[in-house]
Amino acid sequence: MTRGFLTPIAFAVAAIVGTASLSGCGNTAEPVEAEVAAGDYAKGPHNGRLLTDGDFALEMTIFEDGVPPQFRVYPTREGKPVDPRGVRLLVALKRLDGQVDRFAFVPEKDALVGQGTVVEPHSFDVEVIAVERGKRHRWTYASPEGRTRIAADAAKAGGVVIEKAGPQTIGDLRELEGTVQLSPAARSEVRAQFPGRVVAVTRAVGDYVRKGQLLARIESSESLQIYPVYSPVSGVVAERNANVGNVAYDQPIYVISDPQATTVVFNVFPRDLAFVRPGQRVTIETLDGQPVADSTLSGYLPEGNAEAGTALMRANLPNRDGRWRAGMALHGRVTVNAVTVPLAVRTEALQPFRDFTVVFANYGEDYEVRMLELGRKSAEWTEVLSGLKPGTPYAAKGAFLIRADVEKSGASHDH
Repeated sequence: MTRGFLTPIAFAVAAIVGTASLSGCGNTAEPVEAEVAAGDYAKGPHNGRLLTDGDFALEMTIFEDGVPPQFRVYPTREGKPVDPRGVRLLVALKRLDGQVDRFAFVPEKDALVGQGTVVEPHSFDVEVIAVERGKRHRWTYASPEGRTRIAADAAKAGGVVIEKAGPQTIGDLRELEGTVQLSPAARSEVRAQFPGRVVAVTRAVGDYVRKGQLLARIESSESLQIYPVYSPVSGVVAERNANVGNVAYDQPIYVISDPQATTVVFNVFPRDLAFVRPGQRVTIETLDGQPVADSTLSGYLPEGNAEAGTALMRANLPNRDGRWRAGMALHGRVTVNAVTVPLAVRTEALQPFRDFTVVFANYGEDYEVRMLELGRKSAEWTEVLSGLKPGTPYAAKGAFLIRADVEKSGASHDH
């Protein structure tokens, strides 16, 4: 395959046939009907598409028996073979993403052989320009494969979600179950500065207090003077251990908790101990899979969960709006043995098509297969080695619905 006519052969052909743009015009044969159903065209003896202009014809085939797919074109006049050495030929393929592949040809036995590989998918708008006996012939036709069109509202209703292919981190996924707890730093105990009788208390359990707010007044047993006790932090009163008339000594009068200072304590089963390590990133989710936050695992706690037979690890949980309360259950996902790859797609986007594994590239309301060579794979992401350009939009979710529509449309591999 050549691009921009950079080879000497391509230059020679261009000099004879003129422009190869799909919008080329002037002294051309009437083009073959462009919008025809798959298989609804005349075929030649090699089972290829037959293009005719008067008594001259070309039979277009893509040969892929033991070699990478290549064009083999058979010229005839009145049904009889024409010496390919007397034919100058150029083929341009315009793909759905706008890429144009151009092919020059050389004679080989009774055919003209394209110089380059016809890359999958074999889905494109085709322009053929041939010069024979000084006469220029031109044909255009559509050759769709693995392609369908779905209205945007129908795709949305079917659960189709579009993402762009790009770099991702791929590794083994370990699932953790955890419970929300207050951070050890969330608890502040408020004590009397000097022993004495409690003469006033201002807050009850459950009240919110601000840092510096008055909590109690105490009459010192030594000086008999009354002094105030202020809250050292902002938070919620978790405990009040003194009432008017009590003697405050070494026990905390109040315990103030910061409800925003929460963590998740995860259970780590023995099978995962060799993989889950302190410092690894953990994705925190609700039990139904809704994202909550990304955090980092701290070290293993000194004691485990004897009832469950698990070790315990803690991860900070952002909780500015106070949504997460102690005792609530959350889910964690940790990727281990992680490797960042330059190009990946969601694993659930992969679909079977003929003998290939594919995703469906998206251009507006059009979807088309992309045959992939794959590398590393996890439950969430799969590395793409070839077959897809970085940044290509593709159906990350709902791809099976698109495959069903493609199969129904009958856009098949037919040359």
